[in-house]
Order: sequence, then C-alpha cells, then structure tokens
Amino acid sequence: MATASIGGSHLVASTQAGAIFGWQLIWLIVAVNVLKYPFFRFGVEYTLATGNNLIEGYKSKGPWYFYCFAGLNVIAAIVSTAGVLLLTASLLHYALPVNVSVTLLCWLILGVCLMILLLGHFKALDNVAKIIMVVLTITTVAAFIIAFHNGPMTPADFEGPSPYKLAMLGFMVALMGWMPAPIEVSALSSLWLKAKQQQQKITTKQGLLDFNVGFWLTAALALVFFGLGVLVQYGQSNSTVLGGVAFAQRLIDMYALTIGDWSRPLVSAIAFLCLFGTTLTVLDGYSRTLNESHKLFGFKQSKHSLNIWLLIQSVAGMIVILFFKSALSPMLTFAMTLAFVTTPVFAWLNFRLVRSEPSIKHGPILRILTWAGMIYLVGFALTFMVWKFF
Repeated sequence: MATASIGGSHLVASTQAGAIFGWQLIWLIVAVNVLKYPFFRFGVEYTLATGNNLIEGYKSKGPWYFYCFAGLNVIAAIVSTAGVLLLTASLLHYALPVNVSVTLLCWLILGVCLMILLLGHFKALDNVAKIIMVVLTITTVAAFIIAFHNGPMTPADFEGPSPYKLAMLGFMVALMGWMPAPIEVSALSSLWLKAKQQQQKITTKQGLLDFNVGFWLTAALALVFFGLGVLVQYGQSNSTVLGGVAFAQRLIDMYALTIGDWSRPLVSAIAFLCLFGTTLTVLDGYSRTLNESHKLFGFKQSKHSLNIWLLIQSVAGMIVILFFKSALSPMLTFAMTLAFVTTPVFAWLNFRLVRSEPSIKHGPILRILTWAGMIYLVGFALTFMVWKFF
C-alpha cells in the first residue's frame, strides 16, 4: 500500500501545494489523511475478520454494491495506470542524457513492467522496492531537516496567493484525490492481505499493526514533502511548474538545493525507481481487482485470466495517455479529481460492509471519525460538482 501511495500524491500534489501556497494548506493534508483513515482500515479489518476480500464482501451484500464497485473500479484502474505511468516516464525523461519522447518512454516502461509481472518476478522486485522506499524516505527527511535548519528561501517581501478562493476549489480537490492514495486501494490491500493469509497465519493485532504503521508513515511523509515545497520552492518564480520534464527538474532541485548538487543523479535514480515500483504495484493490484470482479460475475476463468486483464488494463491506460498527448499536468489533475469525486462512494461501500459484520467492533473515537469523514468527503465532493457543472 505504501508503495502504491508514494507517487502523484506525495511527489506532485504535496510539494506543489507547499510551493504555491506556503503553509496555508497543511491543515488540508492532515484532514484528508485522518478522515480517510477509517475507510482504508475497514478493508483490512474485513479481511482479517472474515477471510474474504472486500470484493467478495460487496458481492455478498447484493448486486448494487458489487456492480457499483466494479464499474467505478474499471475507470479507476485505467486512469490510475495512465497517471503513474506518465509520471514515471517524465522522471526518466529528465534523467536520461538523450532526448527520447515521453510517449515512447511510457511504452518502454510499460513493456518492462509487463515482462516482470508476466514472468512472475514481482516478488523479488517488491523486496528491492521496499529498500528503495526506505532510501527515499531517509533522503527526503534529511533534505527537510537541512532545509528547516537553513530556513525558508521565500523573499522577505513575497506575498503568496490565497487558496481560499472558489477558483482554487479544483486544486484542493485534486490535492485530496490521491492523498494518501486513491481509496479503492483498500480493495487492493484486501486482496494482497488475503494472499498473504494463505501463506502464513496473521492475527488481527498483527494485521492492524502492519496497516497502521504503513498508513501513518505514508501520511507523515506527505507532510515532509509538503514542508520541502514550502521551504525550498515557495516564493520562487518557477515554483508552480507541473509539466513533464519541468516538474521533474523542480522535484530534483529540492534535494540538490538542500543536500547538495552532487545528489542529483542519486535522487533522480531513487525517485524514478520509487515511481517504477508504484507503477508495478498499480498494474499488479488493479489487475487483481478486475480479475476478481470478472470471476464474481460468474464468467469462466482460465489460468491466464489475470494476465489478460493485466494486458487490457495496460492498453487502456496507454490510450488515455495518448488522448492527453502525454501532457502530465492535465492528466494528473484529471486522475486526482476523478479519484476524489468517487471517494465517497467507495468510503460508503466499505463502511456499510464492515458495519454489517457483527464480529467487527469499533470504539466511539473511530465511529465519530467515520461519520466526520463521510460528512467531509461527501460535502467537499458535492460542493466541487456544483461549482464545476453549475
């Protein structure tokens, strides 16, 4: 889950929020992480309590639950694949010494990912991805500490824009869409957990400890990236850049300006490998949800069904990238916005499913947090849709 989360939400949305608005939106990042927490947790709790994954749970609740999830999940799988693939290609484009089109790099990265997944070497790479994630975390925290010690680079007379204007609502919604991850990742986590349960016994305490450590460390890292954006980019003339290679350059600049210029090649490699792991995780996870939905619809399965869905998802993601002509900013904005608008639906499905399971008990704090999260997510989504379309 952490590997799937550290992507657009952290490297793009968090840093951009800090770079444009300074500390003004720190409350928004804290709020969306805290208020989404129960609905991610419900996926883990349900699988630990019943031995079934979330999609099986939706199916058991009735056709409306299942069809609603299946339809939204198809859209989410395609758009998320396109988003992380384009982001990874943009970073690689910046790191390469030769000029290769971003679209071609998307095809090459996708081809390597498919080869790894189809040949069954994901487990080995997953272990490497965890090491890369630790190195990225240490590097980012170190850069933040140095930047904090050096003080902000904002000019003394700089007056930044205010996010509290109706025109900024779209930016705030996009910021929350993938923070800390798209909420349907709860279904991916559920499938991964069930697969792990088949290999070893996992108690409820162990499962929730794993989830909590991963979730809150991911949320904390979002604040670190946000802080870097504030300390290093806020008030700079080109701090709002979000286009392709220019975005990648601004990202690497954050580390170079704090740790030192020597770190550019190292950080470029770490950031690329981190996003490459994210792309692999997204491809693997969503293809599993698509295949599981296909199976629960009652269609005949073969030993190649998962691979077929993986290929369909990949091709559909590339079609979306070609539609956006490999433009990073509109592609990510679209993906993140769509993720937030569908968040209340996934949140409600998870909430209703766990609430109907008698073996799962919640204390008053988690119940209050759940209802506060539902009100917040639904309210923000409805406000955005009214503003956008009416």
